[in-house]
Amino acid sequence: MKRISLVVLLFVSTLTFAQNRSAPGRWSAEKANAWYAKEPFLVGSNYAPANAINELEMFQAETFDPATIDKELAMAENLGMNTMRVFLHDLLWQDPQGFTKRLDQFLGICAKHKIRPMLVLFDSCWDPHPKLGKQREPVPGIHNSGWVQSPGADALSDVSQYPRLETYVKGVVGAFKNDKRILAWDTWNEPDNCNDNNYGKNEKKVELENAKKVAIITNLLPQVFQWCRAAGATQPLTSGPWILWDGHDWSDPAKWTPMEKVQFENSDIITFHQYSTADALTKLIPVLQKMGRPVICTEYMARGVDSKFQTHLPIAKKAKIGMINWGFVAGKTQTFLPWDSWQKPYVNGREPSVWFHEVFKQDGTPYDPAETAAIKQATGK
Repeated sequence: MKRISLVVLLFVSTLTFAQNRSAPGRWSAEKANAWYAKEPFLVGSNYAPANAINELEMFQAETFDPATIDKELAMAENLGMNTMRVFLHDLLWQDPQGFTKRLDQFLGICAKHKIRPMLVLFDSCWDPHPKLGKQREPVPGIHNSGWVQSPGADALSDVSQYPRLETYVKGVVGAFKNDKRILAWDTWNEPDNCNDNNYGKNEKKVELENAKKVAIITNLLPQVFQWCRAAGATQPLTSGPWILWDGHDWSDPAKWTPMEKVQFENSDIITFHQYSTADALTKLIPVLQKMGRPVICTEYMARGVDSKFQTHLPIAKKAKIGMINWGFVAGKTQTFLPWDSWQKPYVNGREPSVWFHEVFKQDGTPYDPAETAAIKQATGK
């Protein structure tokens, strides 16, 4: 009990500190809306090539594969997609020259296909123990079995590593601060996602670690925004709250969680995740638009929870809400498998009744031609 109480005290004091912070350098609503007025209806996917299990394998020198990326982004261009959301990783900055060169090459391929990606700096989802070098092989039957957090748990809980994280953010943002090939910077993906049931931890340990993790990131995230601004980013910054149920209320700032408060009040543009029905999306859009800034959905499309291209894209286009679905070509991430695969893997003949994410099969054919037709209709391709 004593240890948990100390964590709770840390949690409360940290949240108070974070809540009292202003956001110096944040774009005005007028500047954000003027930027967005020049953008087309933004449509794309959260992207990693089919032969990369995670963001490290995508960008490390040994496994960076421009040919596959070029082939797959050509498929995206053919659908009329004009953006992709792409995850980076702090460990990649241990080779700053090499990583910068590969990221520049990736941006060149994107530009060839008329795609301007949103780049994600940090991510709280999945494996908390990232390592450079050869990445693991996919665990059969499990959704996203090799994705890694950035920073990992060890770095997150060790303040002596924060200067390294700052160097990474300022380094990569500074290198591309004026690059018009980049749509935006997403500072932190789902920073309060604690992956409760994915690694077999006992309940008390989960409670302790979750409270600590959320407290640390609630304090750290405003600093990440400031590192980006100090590096001179000319692209907008964001970090998107996420919900998995329809009843969560973002209409009243008094009901925001401390993390949501940090995200909403530091972001130049409003982003969010919505894996739910078309009706829920219709109700949510005006709530977010009342904040007076551009709105982009940076994760959606999970067939098993009735989040689909055919239903969601027309709603978003009418409201000019950018839409970035999870997954593009089925591959090593295995995110075509549902979330419940973490508890019950799809092995020994067990198959999902429908794919969860992804647009294309590995052979380049659509999972569902009606979906690719709906994407083309939405993009006017």
